[in-house]
Amino acid sequence: MQRPSSAAAALLRRAAPPCDVFINHRRADTKRHVAGLLHHRLRGLGLRPFLDCRNLKAGDRLFDKIDVAIRECRVGIAVFSPMYCDSYFCLHELSLMAELGKRVIPVFCDVKPSELRVRDDGSRPPEDIVRFRAALEEAKYTVGLTFDTLRGDWPEFLANATDVVIKNLIEVDK
Repeated sequence: MQRPSSAAAALLRRAAPPCDVFINHRRADTKRHVAGLLHHRLRGLGLRPFLDCRNLKAGDRLFDKIDVAIRECRVGIAVFSPMYCDSYFCLHELSLMAELGKRVIPVFCDVKPSELRVRDDGSRPPEDIVRFRAALEEAKYTVGLTFDTLRGDWPEFLANATDVVIKNLIEVDK
């Protein structure tokens, strides 16, 4: 089998979607461990995960880059954490994945699904609150993974999460 020329390889890279897996997370809670380690492990397997702090650069318009990545991803991972619902960006990303019919793998990290709530403090438009609540409810009632960052087995969690992502990618591609 012939290898593509460098020009052809560059064209293929440009034509490829920006990511296979979109990692939705609350940066302050999970960037340094769960989200970052998942990103690293998935990249090591040759996948193209999207993690904001790794894929965005200075000057990028957040919604432009993130919304495109969500639209073109094959699977999403929502890493729920204690402060997840305080983030407009997290809820926007989750609701966009739900509205686009993306398969979302919930990871409940140091939080129980029943503890996740979208609060209406009057700072967000009512239509956003409705969208966010619907997407959150859908994710809460989707079978996912749970992980306790203080007592959990990190290598076992990462291996299990990676296996789940790969199985979901295979199912989505069928």
